[in-house]
Amino acid sequence: MVSPLPGTGQVGYKPSIEHMTIILVYGKDPAMTRSLNVLIIGGVACGPKTACRLKRLMPEANITVVDKDAIVSYGACGLPYYVEGYFDDIEALTHTPAGIPRTPAFFDKAKGVTVLTRTEALAIDRVAKTVRVKHLDSGTESVLPYDKLVLATGGQAFKPRIPGIDLGNVWFMTHPEHAASLVREVSAQGLRRAVLVGAGFIGMEMAEALRRKGLEVTVIEMAPQIMPGILDEDVACFAARYLRSQGVHLVLGERATAIEGTGRVAGVRTDAGSYPADLVVVAVGTRPNDQLAREADLLCRDRIVVNEYCQTTDPDIYAGGDCVVNRYAGNLAGSTLFVPLGSTANKHGRVIANHIAGQPTPFSGITATSVVRAFEYTLGKTGLTERMARQMNLDIAVTTWAGQDIPHYMNASREFIIKMIASRRDRRLLGVQVAGLGNGAKRLDVAASVIYFGGTLDQLADIDFGYAPPFGPALDPLAVCAHVLTNKLDGLAHGIPALAAKERLDQGEAVLLDVRESGEARMVWLPFPQRIHIPLGELKARLAEVPRDKEILTYCQISMRGYEAQRILNAAGFQRVRFIEGGLAAWPYETASPGL
Repeated sequence: MVSPLPGTGQVGYKPSIEHMTIILVYGKDPAMTRSLNVLIIGGVACGPKTACRLKRLMPEANITVVDKDAIVSYGACGLPYYVEGYFDDIEALTHTPAGIPRTPAFFDKAKGVTVLTRTEALAIDRVAKTVRVKHLDSGTESVLPYDKLVLATGGQAFKPRIPGIDLGNVWFMTHPEHAASLVREVSAQGLRRAVLVGAGFIGMEMAEALRRKGLEVTVIEMAPQIMPGILDEDVACFAARYLRSQGVHLVLGERATAIEGTGRVAGVRTDAGSYPADLVVVAVGTRPNDQLAREADLLCRDRIVVNEYCQTTDPDIYAGGDCVVNRYAGNLAGSTLFVPLGSTANKHGRVIANHIAGQPTPFSGITATSVVRAFEYTLGKTGLTERMARQMNLDIAVTTWAGQDIPHYMNASREFIIKMIASRRDRRLLGVQVAGLGNGAKRLDVAASVIYFGGTLDQLADIDFGYAPPFGPALDPLAVCAHVLTNKLDGLAHGIPALAAKERLDQGEAVLLDVRESGEARMVWLPFPQRIHIPLGELKARLAEVPRDKEILTYCQISMRGYEAQRILNAAGFQRVRFIEGGLAAWPYETASPGL
């Protein structure tokens, strides 16, 4: 069962279910003949989950959790919502749903787990099976033994090496005290101008939180789009237009080079400009806390490498949460992803506890489902983005759908867009992105399930979605989007994404054909001079008005009529016809109206 990993010189261990059964029946593992001594380093998500699950499975196990912080088991993802004012007590993030504080005394009495706070792990001795720790309050050191060791060391906010990063009123939003102190100082100092460095999840959530508190908000992102690791450019552009409408100043494609001020923040300088600020929130990504593992000579590639049971290259040392690499669960052999989420960390904790207790349940990997609320918009994705798929040289088909989340006659209906990516070879669903006012999170969850189980577009379209007008239309938007993409794969639909359409129109290489009704067309339109308006019902009778020597791009509000116009023109002998996917509803650029 022990073999060296190629090219590393280290020992790899990947137990089978059969091997675990032998251990349990014949008691070959010496640790199984006495109370198992389990040491867990890290007390936020994966660590407490491992401890509590394992104690339920093995009540006699001695379980100790160490963490250098003074608090453990808190919900860091709730920090922006505290800043916004959704709840008043920051300590709620450290309480159980019943309102009980998750203190070391709570874990001792309610869970039977020893928790040592303000205790920093310094080094692992794999031969002696001990961890040297420092008790930060006393400054003394001690050695803790283990039979099984769990590294739940998580990650930390990346701190860019730029001048001024340590000035007053610079925050990183990863700990309850960060959010609590920010709220205090906004009030105490009367802070009015916020600059957020980074346009990822925390940047989006904090932009909303601070705007809701009445602050001026500028978001600086070195990539040319928001949420560069999550959304494709077209979906990000669509979302950015909305954020600007909410008063968020987006500065894209500029790198922060310094935080300016004396004593405390006065502004942020980039490689292209300078922006005044009373406070700065830096949220430019997470780095794994994998130093202990590296120093213990465990295999790491950017972060700790584990097998499907969260074992490292030492069979008695496990790792989970933000410090490890995850396998992609979408049936793409060899693909790994890093998506630091509390949900994944909790799943790792269960897998680790099960394996230690002799009930192996392999972790199948992640589909990288990520979602965030930005004001009233839902933004998110699951599976691969188009950019990721093309970097992997996959042969893909892509489309964008726009429409309402529930029937149009319901007052609560809201528009949103879905971008869908699938394999041309086997029509397997590879990725979905959502953006807009409608319920995109529901569709992401369904899509994540289809990707996880290797489902196809045809299978997705056949899912028995819950249908009633308050919850969705007769054909769910996700199924309709799948239909559009299968029509493209079958050669019926010829769509063009908004970014490509704008490029063609800017270059004067295409003509717009607006097939909406006259009243619609007078309200708002795409601002290009090469535009023809013919309502769909009149198109067959007015074919002579459509140039045959030009590329024709058809559109309507959501491009259903645009697609039908494409089919009519194809039947009439027009070859160079495409509809703009998502229509006017998904158009991420400026539009024209009578008031402009």
